[in-house]
Amino acid sequence: MRYHREEYLSHMLGEGTGREILVELFGPLVGLEAEWRKQGASEDELSLDAFDFDSVEFVWIGNANLRGDRTPGVEYDSPEYSIHRDELGRRMKLIKATATLPLPMDYPVETADDWQKIRHWLADHESRVNEEACRAARKRHEAGALVGFGMLGGFDLPRKLMGEENACMAFIDEPEMIVEMLSAAAGMTCAVIDRIAAHCPIDYLHVHEDFAGKSGPLIGPAMISAYMKPYYTRVWEHAREAGAKIFSVDTDGNVNPVIDALLDAGINQIYPMEPAAGMDIVSLRAKYGRRLLMKGGIDKHVLRSTQEAIRAELEYKLQPAIRGGGIVFGLDHRIPNGTPIGNYRFYVRTARELLGLPPAQTRKGSWRRMAF
Repeated sequence: MRYHREEYLSHMLGEGTGREILVELFGPLVGLEAEWRKQGASEDELSLDAFDFDSVEFVWIGNANLRGDRTPGVEYDSPEYSIHRDELGRRMKLIKATATLPLPMDYPVETADDWQKIRHWLADHESRVNEEACRAARKRHEAGALVGFGMLGGFDLPRKLMGEENACMAFIDEPEMIVEMLSAAAGMTCAVIDRIAAHCPIDYLHVHEDFAGKSGPLIGPAMISAYMKPYYTRVWEHAREAGAKIFSVDTDGNVNPVIDALLDAGINQIYPMEPAAGMDIVSLRAKYGRRLLMKGGIDKHVLRSTQEAIRAELEYKLQPAIRGGGIVFGLDHRIPNGTPIGNYRFYVRTARELLGLPPAQTRKGSWRRMAF
């Protein structure tokens, strides 16, 4: 089912629509299509159109990105991997057989002096807002599309510039630099949001952090409160004035220790809620109620197990106690390699039955990535 933005927001904000939402957030991992094709999957199954997932039309109205001024270019390319320099000057390596995102091999900021040299990458400029695109987005918004805007992460921004380890250390050793970075990002982002809002409402503020692993987050609640909360709340205030109802953070891993700090900073949605990292949507709903909106939460790894295990996972995660809005049900990340197509068919069929959804009907071009 394709949801109108008002129906989707009503569901997410807990007002209820009388129907649960089942999605595929990210789609398959690299290599799974070849596995499924060998197992006899149809073209509609390979495209996921056969599974009749729910979705909402989504329009990105912009991202308040870094604007690097380094010349990008390819340094090396082979069937196995490629290395290129991006606009931030980072050497990026992509392993083609297994990855969809390249990983940085070096970074532009090693010292506070390096930061001063590139802080103009966060400068505001009228070219950051395309008025024609805003007007087009407004028309789609009026027709039922959800309009989203992306901000730089309070942890992800230092990581982009310094790397993960140095970013963690900078919160302790270079706090003034972190404050300057986030203050510059906030000023630019708020200015961009205000100019967009003159032409088009914003429904959805999104921030990518990915600051946690299986053992826990890389940054604790005290640092979120001290450094990220001022940044988040400043931007969220402008986004709400532009109409935003949802402030969503994308982070894998175990974020249980920092959920309270994130909520206090304005976040009201987290995804993809990885069970393997200790994220349990049932217990979290019991603890936070609809203060915490969630997407995902179904263990992707169980798909490589037995159909009995898949049913047990679904009967627990889709139980009536956590239905009724505030959750979009789906796998906690990409469909993993090694998932038999038969198990995936069983997973979708069983999930639809438990949620009271009608049997899937193939709809060409229906699947939409719902990771936002």
